[in-house]
Amino acid sequence: MNVKWWYDIANSTVYATLRTLDSKGFIVGISERNGNMPYRTVYSISDKGKKELRDTLMKSILSFDFDTNIFSIAAFFIDFFEPDEQISLLKKRAEILKKYIAGIENWILYREDISVPFSHIVIVERMADLAKTELAGTNKLLEMLQTN
Repeated sequence: MNVKWWYDIANSTVYATLRTLDSKGFIVGISERNGNMPYRTVYSISDKGKKELRDTLMKSILSFDFDTNIFSIAAFFIDFFEPDEQISLLKKRAEILKKYIAGIENWILYREDISVPFSHIVIVERMADLAKTELAGTNKLLEMLQTN
């Protein structure tokens, strides 16, 4: 697989990352040769790596960040969890997002009590829109998982 299809990244960065993951014990590399081709290293995830991946995915699912790629990547790996756990995690995420949205909307309603530049209001409303979009995506994924 060519990682450049997904992300513009230098080969040296990929190899440096693989070395770091290997040195931390998250992956294990085995050299192998296929016919006359040069040796290549094939990596697999270790038990320690699976635990780290699980912890990272859970943290990414159960938090909200305006960098929506974080959740998108975690959602891509949702099958790492058992079906019941997938649903539980997404329900928790939906509740987190609802509380976040309520907090923003509460600020928008009561901003009349304070003098705030219009640009700040627009930015806060944009933040609410992003959180609502994340909630809609989370609910859509949750609905899909519950019907399958």
